[in-house]
Amino acid sequence: MTVLITGGSKCGKSRLAESLLGDFSGRKIYLATMQPFGSEAEAAISRHRIQRAGKGYETIEQYTNLDSLRVPEQAAVLLECMGNLLANEMFSDNVADDPCAAVLRGIRHLQRNAAHLIIVTNQVGSDGITYPAETERYIRNLGTVNAACAAASDLVVECVYGIPVVLKGELPCCIR
Repeated sequence: MTVLITGGSKCGKSRLAESLLGDFSGRKIYLATMQPFGSEAEAAISRHRIQRAGKGYETIEQYTNLDSLRVPEQAAVLLECMGNLLANEMFSDNVADDPCAAVLRGIRHLQRNAAHLIIVTNQVGSDGITYPAETERYIRNLGTVNAACAAASDLVVECVYGIPVVLKGELPCCIR
């Protein structure tokens, strides 16, 4: 099963993603994509580690090239977050020729190899503000990747003020 969870900043996406795997009895992999650049990133990483503590996750830090990742058989993978992964593919030292294609190859690889894949992403670009060209390109690319992931997902949920709004599929009864 593939799940895409989207929404704005601090809206409960991570909490929902983790709750979907709460009863999963197999190996749970937390696929961390945020590179620790600066104190804000380090604080966010620390906050997420504290939130996951005691929940049975193995953390794998993989910033690019998800298609090269070895996923334990029948594991559940929680990818946090698509926005960071895409930025890494677009702006790292080894920039992908087509960052959207690189990200989507990685997602297909995870779907083939994981029992469950939960992808946390961000809703950006709907504020109506004009940004510099590179930021506009990032927003367009994230929209492209999110749309492709939504099409390939069994469940798509937008978190709004901590409330999960189902856009595709059906939430398990214990989450509603």
